[in-house]
Amino acid sequence: MGGEATVYRQRLARLLERFPHLGVDAILFFEMNNICYLTGFTGSDGVFLLLPDKGVLLVDGRYVTQAGEEAPQSDVVQYRDKISGVMSALGGGEVKRAGFEAAALSVELHEKLREKLAPGLLVPLTGVLTGLRSVKDGQEVALLREAADIATKALLQVIELMHPGVEERTIAMEMDYRMRALGSEETSFPTIVASGPNAALPHARPGPRKLEDGDAVVMDYGAVQGGYHSDETCTFVLGRAGAKFREVYVVVKDAHDRAIEAVRAGAACRDIDRIARQVIEKKGYGTYFSHGTGHGVGLDVHEAPRLSALSDQILEAGMVVTIEPGIYLPGQWGVRIEDMVLVKEDGCEILTKISKELKII
Repeated sequence: MGGEATVYRQRLARLLERFPHLGVDAILFFEMNNICYLTGFTGSDGVFLLLPDKGVLLVDGRYVTQAGEEAPQSDVVQYRDKISGVMSALGGGEVKRAGFEAAALSVELHEKLREKLAPGLLVPLTGVLTGLRSVKDGQEVALLREAADIATKALLQVIELMHPGVEERTIAMEMDYRMRALGSEETSFPTIVASGPNAALPHARPGPRKLEDGDAVVMDYGAVQGGYHSDETCTFVLGRAGAKFREVYVVVKDAHDRAIEAVRAGAACRDIDRIARQVIEKKGYGTYFSHGTGHGVGLDVHEAPRLSALSDQILEAGMVVTIEPGIYLPGQWGVRIEDMVLVKEDGCEILTKISKELKII
C-alpha cells in the first residue's frame, strides 16, 4: 500500500502544480475514472475535492469503508446528499475559485450547486487530467501488460472453437467467459465477432449469423486488470482466403506496420494517422478506411491521445496507444488489424502479443 500511496501523492502533486495556470485554488472531480486515478477509489459514485493541503473524498454510506481502504491518503467524508456534501467541503470561505470538470457535471447538478454557492466560485475546466492520464507510469503499464496477456491467452483458446456452423455470438460469449476465467475484471467493451458481410461494419454486434467457409472474421476484444483496459483486433479467414481478401489484408498489414514503425516520442499523432492512411489510399481503398488510426488506452478504453487527421497532440514516452487501420468493403467483408503499443523515446513496444500475420483457421 505504501508504494501505491506514493503514486497517488505524486499524481496529486503534479496536478497541484497546475493550480496557478488554471486560476483555481481547488478542483472538484465527479468523473469516477478520474477519481480512481487520483485516489485509488473504485466505487461507482462520489466526489473528490482537491485542496492545496489535502484531498477530500466525499461518498455516501455505501462506500465509506471501501473508500477508507482504497484511498487512505484522502480524507473520507460521508454525505447523505451530494449537494450538501460538496457545500460543506467547500465551506469556510477559504476556497474562492473551485474548478470542476465541465464534461462530467450535469447541467442539473451544476445549477443546484451554483444556486447555493457564492457567485463565480465554480469555474468550468476542460481536459484537467488529459495530459497527466495520457502518460502512464510503471504501475499502469504493468497492469496494461497483464490485461493484454489475459486477452491473448483467452483468444488462443477460443480460436480452437471457430469453425463453420458456430454462431458469432457463441464465439463472443466464449471469449468473454475465458477472459473472466483467466482473471479479467470485466471486458474492456462488448466483444466484437463479425463474420462475412458483418465484418464490413467497424462496430458490428455479434449475432446469430453462423460462420461459413471462406468467411473473414474480425474479432475486437479486451481484458481489464486493475481497472486498466487492453484493446486488440485480429482478422482471420475461415478455411480458405480468396485473392481479393489476401490483397486487402496485405494493404492493411502494411499500413499497420508502417504506422507502428513511426511511433516514438515527439511524433505528431496526425502524422501517424497520415502514414497509415497514405498506404491505404495509394492502393485505392482510402474511402473504405472510415475511422482514425488509433487512440490512447488506460482507465478508459478510449482516451487521449487521438491518432487522427484532426489531432494536434504529440506522442510522449509512456503513452499507450492503439494502431488499428482497417478497410471495410460494404456487403463483402472487412479487415482491421490492431495492436496496443507503449511509446518510447526511440520507438515503441508492442504490448499485445497475437501475431498479425494472415492466419487461416
